[in-house]
Amino acid sequence: MTQVLWQNLTAAELRDQAKLGAIVLLPVASTEQHGPHLTTGVDDVLCSEVCHRTALKLADRGVPVIVAPTIAIGLAEHHMAFGGSLTLTLPTYHALLRDLCGSILRAGFSKILIVNGHGGNMSALNALTVELTRELRAPIATTTYWLLADEAFAEILEDQQSVLHACEAETSMMMAAQPDLVDLSRLPDALGPHASGAGSVLNRSLQRWRSFQELTPTGVIGDARRSSAEKGQRLLEAASSALADQLALGRPWNG
Repeated sequence: MTQVLWQNLTAAELRDQAKLGAIVLLPVASTEQHGPHLTTGVDDVLCSEVCHRTALKLADRGVPVIVAPTIAIGLAEHHMAFGGSLTLTLPTYHALLRDLCGSILRAGFSKILIVNGHGGNMSALNALTVELTRELRAPIATTTYWLLADEAFAEILEDQQSVLHACEAETSMMMAAQPDLVDLSRLPDALGPHASGAGSVLNRSLQRWRSFQELTPTGVIGDARRSSAEKGQRLLEAASSALADQLALGRPWNG
């Protein structure tokens, strides 16, 4: 199998990849509560998995690509009331991304895509990529892994359209990627606000910050009870294929 993980390559091998113009995927995630049935590392596991699968697909097409180590802690203040979660402040997150992207650039790479796996990071990343591009004088890009595969996700899922939280989607993908981290005995309790109404819960037209504890007593948005490893495998393949297809076309740097 082609080696694509930064931490598993030597400095000389990474220099060679930089000379080839390799894309660097920088997975960013979160460590936070995921209901009664999932561990706190869900976003870390899933974002890392999608990036790894994406990179292997690209390598098979002859596109040079490296996956940097995942940033496993993000912006999770809204989960802190449940306990077990870790969070950064926005200035710290900005500084962390700036230093890591700067290091990648100093290693000789020029194309960095920050691949996000946590809903709470999305708004900040949209703003911070502007700042990072200006500060580092490099075209830093970002995406959230499930957004490129929205149509495919909607066809696979039964009770929701896309990713919510500790839901049918995330639970299914964990069953496929790390089944030992899913407590099947707690699946009957893995239920929160119904998926059909979760969009209005999470994306109000008039917005103020709210703790997740105000939204769901279980820590779940959606319904994980119909999750399966088969769905999870299809979701992971859909997400990684959609991202690989975009990168193989040279996006986001060439259009």
